[in-house]
Amino acid sequence: MNEVVQPKKVISGEPKQELRRDVTIWGSYMWGFADVGADSYVALGLVIAYVQGAAGLAFALAGIVYILIGLAYTELASAYPVSGGGPYYCLRGLGDFWGFVGGSALMLDYTIDIALFAVASAGYVNFFLPYITGHSIDYFAFDFGMLHQVNPVWCIESLLIIFFLMMLNIKGVRESSLLNEVLGGVTIAMESLLVIVGFVFAWKPELLVDQWVHQFPSFHNFMYGSSLAIISFVGLESISQAAQETRRPATIIPRTSITLVFSVFIFALSLSILGLGVLPWQEFAKHVDNPVAVLAGALPMIGPVAGILAAMLGAIILFISSNAGIMGASRLAYSMSQFKLISSWFDVVHPKYHTPVRTIMVFSLVGVVQTFLSFLSPSAMDTLGNMYAFGASLGYTMVFIALIKLRFSDPYSPRPYRMPWNIKLKYKGEVVYLPILAFIGMLGISLILFEVILTHAIGRIAGPAWILLCFGYYAWYRKKMGYPIFKSLERDWEKEQLMVLTAAEEFELVEEYKSALAERDKLAGARSK
Repeated sequence: MNEVVQPKKVISGEPKQELRRDVTIWGSYMWGFADVGADSYVALGLVIAYVQGAAGLAFALAGIVYILIGLAYTELASAYPVSGGGPYYCLRGLGDFWGFVGGSALMLDYTIDIALFAVASAGYVNFFLPYITGHSIDYFAFDFGMLHQVNPVWCIESLLIIFFLMMLNIKGVRESSLLNEVLGGVTIAMESLLVIVGFVFAWKPELLVDQWVHQFPSFHNFMYGSSLAIISFVGLESISQAAQETRRPATIIPRTSITLVFSVFIFALSLSILGLGVLPWQEFAKHVDNPVAVLAGALPMIGPVAGILAAMLGAIILFISSNAGIMGASRLAYSMSQFKLISSWFDVVHPKYHTPVRTIMVFSLVGVVQTFLSFLSPSAMDTLGNMYAFGASLGYTMVFIALIKLRFSDPYSPRPYRMPWNIKLKYKGEVVYLPILAFIGMLGISLILFEVILTHAIGRIAGPAWILLCFGYYAWYRKKMGYPIFKSLERDWEKEQLMVLTAAEEFELVEEYKSALAERDKLAGARSK
C-alpha cells in the first residue's frame, strides 16, 4: 500500500481550459498507426544490419512481446480513459514516485520519437536528392575535428519538419488528427500494395533460406539487433494519450487498439520476410535511411516507380509519426503536471485552440536539441534508435507491473476489455483476476531491457542519465512545493474515476462502478458488525 501524505501547499487554480474530445474512432486508430506503423520504415534497415539472415526471427520475437504490450494498454486505456498513458497507470498502481519514473522513461521515448522520425522522414525525402542535385545526401557530410560524417543539410531538413509540426499541434488536435487520418489512410493502402506485389512477383524463398542458413548473426549481434527490433512496435501509448480527447473512449479504444496491434505486427513481419526474400541483407545495411524504398525499387518491372512511391510513402508516414510524438509528449507532460509530478506551469491550455501550448513548445524543442546532438555522432539514426529502445523497454516494464498491481488494488473500476488468460482468486475478500499474460509480457520486455543495457553503449549511458536528470528536476520541484519525494500525495481515486467516466459520457460504466463500490461498502459494513 502506498503511503499518502497531505501536501503542505495547495496550488490554487483559476478555472482552466480543458482538452476537447475531437478524436473519432478512425482518428484514434490513426494516432496509433501514425506512431507504430511508421516504425518499420526506420527499424528495417537498422535491425537487418545486425541480425542479417535472422531478421524474421528478431521481428517475430519482438512482435510477440509487442502484442502483449498492446493487450495491456488496451485494458488500461479503456478502464482509465485519461491522457497520461503509462505514467498515469503507474501513478495509480504504484504511487507518485514510480509514476514519475515511468513518465520520464516514456517522455524520453516521445521526444526521441519526434527527433528520430523527423530525421527518418528527411532520410526518405533525400532518396530524391540525386535526381535534383546529382548528389546523394552523403555528398554533403564532412569531418570536423573529432566529429565524423557531420551532415548539416540532413540536420536542417529534420529541424524544419519539427518546427512545422510544432506550429500545427499548437493550432489544434482536430487539425493534427485530420492530418494523420488522411495521410495514414493513403499510407496503409500503398503499404498493402507493396507487400502483395512483392510476395507475388519478386519474393524468392530460396534466398530467404540461404541467408538464414549462411548469414546467421553472432549471439551479440542478435541480442543487439533483436532489442532494436522493439522500436518497430513502439507507439501504442499514443492511443492512450489521446484517450481524454477521444469520443466514447471505453467503447472505441478496445476496437482500435486491438486492430492496430495485429495490423502493425503483420506489416512489420511481412516487410522483414519479404525483404530478405528479395535482396541480400547487405543492401539494407547500406541504406538504413530509406530501406523500404530500396526494397520497393528492387521489384521487377515496377521497381523504378515503386521505389519512388515507397520513398514518398516513407517520408509521409514518418512525418505523421513525428507529429504523433509531439502530440504524445505534450499530453503526457500535461497529465503529469495535473498530478503534481511536474510544475503546474505546464498545466495550461491555449484559450483559443484548447491545446497544451506550453508542453508542445517545450518538448518539441527538446526534440530539436536531441536531433542536433545526434548529428554530432557517426550515425544519427543509430544513436536515436539506441535511446528509443531504452525508454520503451523501461516504460513498458513498469506498465506491466502497474497493471498487475491495479488488478489487486482497484478491482472495482469497470474494464471494458480485460487481458485474456486469468486465474480467478480471492484477495482480502474480493474476487481478483491474476493476469498470466501480463507476467509473461513483463518477463519478455524485461529481457529486452537487459539486452539494451548489455549491448547498447549509448543507450546504457544516455538513457539512465536522462532518468537521473529528470529525477533531479522532480526532487527540486517536490521539495520546493513541500511535497514528498518518495511518498504519494493523498488522492481520491474513486471520485477521480467517476469524473473521468462521466466526462467521457460512459454512463453505463459509471453505474457499474457505483454498484461495485456500493457492494464493497455493504460487505465491509457486514464484516465490521
